[in-house]
Amino acid sequence: MHTPAQILKTKFGYESFRFNQEEIIQTILQKHDAFVLMPTGGGKSLCYQIPALIFDGLTVVISPLIALMKDQVDALRLNGIKAAYMNSSLDNEELSDIYDQLKRQDIKLLYVSPERLLGNNQQFLVFLRSLNISLFAIDEAHCISSWGHDFRPEYRLLSSLKKQFPEVPTIALTATADQLTRDDILNKLQLKKPQIFTSSFNRPNIHYSVEPKRKMYEQIVAYLKKHRDESGIIYVLSRNSADKMADKLKADGFAAKPYHAGLNADKRQKHQEMFIKDQIKIIVATIAFGMGINKSNVRFVIHGDLPKNIESYYQETGRAGRDGLKSEAILFYSGGDVMKLKRFAAVENNPEQTRIMLHKLSQMATLCEANACRRRAILNYFDELAPEQCGNCDVCLTTREKFDATVIAQKALSAVARLESRFGLTYVVDFLRGSKNQKISEYHKSLKTYGIGKDISKEDWFRYFKDLISFDYLKQVGSEYPILTLTEKSRDVLLGKEKIFLVKIADKKEKEAVKAKAKKVTLGDLPYEEKLFSKLKIIRTELARKENVPAYLIFSDATLLELATYLPQTLEEVRKISGFGDIKLARYGKIFLKAILDYSSERKLSSKIHEKVPKR
Repeated sequence: MHTPAQILKTKFGYESFRFNQEEIIQTILQKHDAFVLMPTGGGKSLCYQIPALIFDGLTVVISPLIALMKDQVDALRLNGIKAAYMNSSLDNEELSDIYDQLKRQDIKLLYVSPERLLGNNQQFLVFLRSLNISLFAIDEAHCISSWGHDFRPEYRLLSSLKKQFPEVPTIALTATADQLTRDDILNKLQLKKPQIFTSSFNRPNIHYSVEPKRKMYEQIVAYLKKHRDESGIIYVLSRNSADKMADKLKADGFAAKPYHAGLNADKRQKHQEMFIKDQIKIIVATIAFGMGINKSNVRFVIHGDLPKNIESYYQETGRAGRDGLKSEAILFYSGGDVMKLKRFAAVENNPEQTRIMLHKLSQMATLCEANACRRRAILNYFDELAPEQCGNCDVCLTTREKFDATVIAQKALSAVARLESRFGLTYVVDFLRGSKNQKISEYHKSLKTYGIGKDISKEDWFRYFKDLISFDYLKQVGSEYPILTLTEKSRDVLLGKEKIFLVKIADKKEKEAVKAKAKKVTLGDLPYEEKLFSKLKIIRTELARKENVPAYLIFSDATLLELATYLPQTLEEVRKISGFGDIKLARYGKIFLKAILDYSSERKLSSKIHEKVPKR
């Protein structure tokens, strides 16, 4: 019997495991349940695909979206693995054929939707009992939780799996879940003493930036002109905005299409397929788009509107750079978006859930407004420690001049103290600026602190307060109408024992220069042959067209970049490139090798495969 490491190399073409994949696989092979939290692009599917190939019987994968199932099954088949999916896109004849294959034990992995698995009086479950089932894998497990950002009521019924198949191990996987959602998933699925695996949420290859929402369309067009050859997603809040922006971009010469729940299913499917097959470069979408997208070469994700919580933001930005190459996440922010989303956050007849949703929205707004590392804010949200600076977001990459803001901080903190920690940010700022607003009580107007900050603009005060909150000198308590309160760190500042330094924002040109410097797509510091990379992409596109699959399923950009960096000169050297398992080496190795040999001989280049460190 092959070991997991051998299968990883021979079937999938990778030298070594990532994160805690190996540990998870061993847990499943010992027939224990597992709950896996791993970032998008981290290789979650290998955690059940490799055990599926070692176990004797069938592995059933529960997946919420048709596109995602098709993608996974096509990818497995290209690696010579017997897999199939059952969903509403198949006709009766096709379904009957799959039933026959299952009875003959010709299929190793079967992908099904929760509706197919549990609907129709659970007839399908009765059929499964007649087969040798080795493993259940529940993908996108956050769909089971109403606290999650993609709640699907049909997922709730999955708790019955454990009752009906108590001896079959179950693995539940998700890329995004805060502590509340994690606890809810484990509670709802009724797993048996599951081992819990949490990988880092960090996606170091993604550069995060937040831009003011002024002349947004012009900013987007300027960005797209510089990245014409790259694929990306633009997220907006409404169907109308998606249609309008897609039309405008098309009129301005960009290959863009809209995607949202208002389009009929055929049109949605067509637009998605065009994007996946690189026939268009840009999809302008509402949040209806993306969960089924496995496209590994998405180089940018732009948010034209504010996501409603950090989980959604993380999930959506995580659609960029799944191949591990440098990618960008750009969010256009305006305080008006927060007010707009507050109206959508209320959950009818459920004050507790409304409170949580509003609190999550406020955390998303703070991530945009605070003058602190974006990545750190995301990782801290998921209870993961992170350094003060990440070196790959707009805040960390901008040279920032600090100034002594101790007096400003003392004014802010003493205002909160004088107001007995009973008021929100807007009231405190108005109080500091000596506003004549009738909302400020006459008693407060008589206090010494009233008006001591009138020399600072309202906008700047908001920014200073957000910075003081992000550095833990103040905190906001409550969700719908959060109030400002002091923290343990406030005391030393008020007593003059600690100085506070805040930063002046660098100008836009400087930010652009730094971002451009950080953007070059390379493997570490090694240069690659750009013309060869382009040539390999053309070969890949042609192969994908013949096979009728998306190009990234043949090979990811990362594999082509390795070929263009290390220039393998024999099939044995090609085998050392990530993504070349036995089947793909036999199928495509000679085609890519010939292109590299021709290119190398023209330019008198030789192999650099000895410089390759085996890693994923």
